[in-house]
Amino acid sequence: MFLTITTTGTPERPATDLGFLLHKHPDKAQAFPTSYCTAHVLYPEADAERCTAALLLEVDPVALVRRGKGKGRGGAPDAALAQYVNDRPYAASSLLAVALSGVFSSAMRGVCTARPELPEQSRPLRVEVPALPARGGPNLVRDLFEPLGWTVTAEPVALDSEFPQWGDSRYVRLVLESCGLTLAQALRHLYVLLPVLDDAKHYWVSPDEVDKLLRAGEGWLPGHPEQNLITSRYLARRWSLTRQARERLELVRLAEADDSEVEEIDNAVEAETADEEEKPTPLAVLRREAVLAALRQSGAARVLDLGCGQGQLVRELLKDPTFTEIVGVDVSMRALTIASRRLKLDRMGERQAARVKLFQGSLAYTDNRLKGYDAAVLSEVVEHLDLPRLPALEYAVFGSARPRTVLVTTPNVEYNVRWESLPAGHVRHGDHRFEWTREEFRTWARAVAERHGYGVEFVPVGPDDPKVGPPTQMAVFAMRTEKEAKTA
Repeated sequence: MFLTITTTGTPERPATDLGFLLHKHPDKAQAFPTSYCTAHVLYPEADAERCTAALLLEVDPVALVRRGKGKGRGGAPDAALAQYVNDRPYAASSLLAVALSGVFSSAMRGVCTARPELPEQSRPLRVEVPALPARGGPNLVRDLFEPLGWTVTAEPVALDSEFPQWGDSRYVRLVLESCGLTLAQALRHLYVLLPVLDDAKHYWVSPDEVDKLLRAGEGWLPGHPEQNLITSRYLARRWSLTRQARERLELVRLAEADDSEVEEIDNAVEAETADEEEKPTPLAVLRREAVLAALRQSGAARVLDLGCGQGQLVRELLKDPTFTEIVGVDVSMRALTIASRRLKLDRMGERQAARVKLFQGSLAYTDNRLKGYDAAVLSEVVEHLDLPRLPALEYAVFGSARPRTVLVTTPNVEYNVRWESLPAGHVRHGDHRFEWTREEFRTWARAVAERHGYGVEFVPVGPDDPKVGPPTQMAVFAMRTEKEAKTA
């Protein structure tokens, strides 16, 4: 089986930059041994105008059977001949995906030490796979690749050219073309979707496959219209792993609706109610000011920002030396990467850098790293979760981590009528799963406080309308002392 990647170039951006990106010199043919095959990388053409890299796999069917104990390699375990005579040496499959990740690992991560500016550049790309098993046919191929920005040609391969009446096989000749993607994006798309289309893996799917899927799917899988099919097939229909992947992707989608988008919406709707001569303070700024005031009042020094997004609150916390340790937690590596860049962590002084940490984590699961902090902030987070997932977040924060103070902000749906640009019945952001009234929020918060030994007070954020209340509502949870708990 083989795959080719072609790009075109100009004198200023020669096509042979592909060699730098792939970390494979165009003048050399190289071979890389793997468990089941030998992977060859060569360049059929390489000049400034056009460059093509080919990945050719020589598959050893005997090694496949011996290492896989004959299971799932083209037939039932007792079909002795089918174990050795099948399409694995000729058709694209998980073997090709694994070879891509092994041979082009740096390119897939977007790393190029020699030319660090290249990975971020989009370029014209053409990917060709002559024989791709497509369980679902050409339409599924298009449904998987077109939402990612590819122009797709999926030509069915006839069962036998001499007997056209036999119809088409399940294989297609695939050609993908795009001018708006980076090479790293292209490789990650292929790594996930080739085995999805084949719908079979040559190795046992273990729990760490979920992490592999989320790493390769970062930035595109959470919003893909065929996400359910992709996760199910990639994880070999192991329901427990598929469910775990979908829950984590749901939280990633939450993070993608980052603070910058919410802030933009807040600014726009707030401007409509502003006096023309006085521009009001944006609601996102008022929210952060309210959170900072509550944290200072609580006496917190070590603070968690749960669902930190791109780090806006972390940046404000760093300005105040009162906060000696600040930890930003988010499920999205993309958001954390942007936060790191915005905070300029790589250029921060040693003393300042020692005050801040960013790490990936899901609020749907308990995490020992979150224990022992003075305060935790969930600013505009809960409304992005499906209601059945709230108990998991509640236990992870209030039952397991148990900071002394917890601040939760969320929109007040009653205030939405004050924004003429927001259609009746619509939530403020497309990713909001719900928006609570003041009474609904207080009922939930009081129940949480009662279950976990906290007291709770409510603070309005933004202009407090006498009829509909403030645009944002904040609950301040404070852990009860033993004496308070006994008298409660």
